[in-house]
Parts: sequence; C-alpha cells; structure tokens
Amino acid sequence: MTFPDTKFLDIAMYSDAYFKHYVEAASSIDQTKLAAAANILLNVYKNDKTLFVCGNGGSASISNHLACDHGKLLATDTDLQPRIQSLSTNIEVITAIANDISYDQIFVHQLKLLADPGDVVMTVSSSGDSENVVLAAKWAREFGLDVISMTGFLGGRTAEIASINLHVNGNNYGIIEDIHQSLMHLLGQYLRQSLMDENLIKERKF
Repeated sequence: MTFPDTKFLDIAMYSDAYFKHYVEAASSIDQTKLAAAANILLNVYKNDKTLFVCGNGGSASISNHLACDHGKLLATDTDLQPRIQSLSTNIEVITAIANDISYDQIFVHQLKLLADPGDVVMTVSSSGDSENVVLAAKWAREFGLDVISMTGFLGGRTAEIASINLHVNGNNYGIIEDIHQSLMHLLGQYLRQSLMDENLIKERKF
C-alpha cells in the first residue's frame, strides 16, 4: 500500500499515519544484515582503511552527515581514527566529472582515483537504482571491495550488487530517508559505545 493514498485535511491525522508507516518500515530492517554491516564498518575503521559513501539529493545529505558523525563521534572516547569520505560533498569535482564525462560517472570516477584494497563503499539510495550509485557499487565489487547499500522501495540494482543490503520496506521517500538517517546514527552510536568504558557511557551525550 502506498502512503499517502488519499488526501489528508488534518495534519495531526497525517502525522499519526506517517509515524505508523515509519514504525512499520523501521521494523522491516533485517537485524542479521544490520549486525553484518556493523562488523564491516568496525573492521574498516580499525584497519585504517577508508569508507566511501555516496548518494543523490537527500541521500547525499545523509552521506555527508555520516562522514561527519562517524568520523568525529566514533573517534571520541575510543581508540578509533575513522577514515571516511563522502563522494557527494566535493561540488567542484562532481560538476567537473558531470560536465566533462557524464553525471553517471561522478562517484565511480572518484573511486577509481581514490580507492585501495580493503576499503568499503556505502551507497545510500531510496530507489537503489540511480545509475551513478549503481556504477559505483558495481565497480567496487569488481575491485574486490565490500559494498553496503541502504535502499527502499523495491531495492533496485544496488540491493543485488551489495555485499550487505539494508533494505527499508517502504514506499514513501520521506520515511525511507528518515530511516536511512536513523541507520546512520544507530550504527555510529552502537560502535562508539561498544568501544567505550562502560562507566563513561552514562557521562556522555549520544
């Protein structure tokens, strides 16, 4: 069932329906795959390898936010020094590649220049089918890198390509992106607290 599928004239009713669908979509996350994604991230951070993350539009914002939070917060009160680079953040590079080569190449071209064996790629895409994200995921797997994808709707091609697909069973962009953002937060917070002294956890804000 799509949401919304009818007109709402009362924002309270829309809010109730929105959060009802949010809870249902959040509950659809495969916990086994979430644990596997956490392990991949912990290994790449511990081994001084780089996590590359990319997405378009709202997913680009989530990618940039992930680079901020996982980079800064995971190094706070732990021994980690995470290396994270959002491929969605450098507008000069992105527009040069889009203008001179093709918009489809904006992420994979950067990976070809920057990625090393042992690195990891994370794609954030509600459809899972944006061509530039698909090409990045495909090249990463061919290069021998693990790929974590966050998807919604039907999952798209990145769901099939990825080593681990964190799929949100939803059909509303706002709800899917909200949960992708939540996944970004909870993965970072979980890894951070798992490496902290237990007595210190209660003294910190997460």
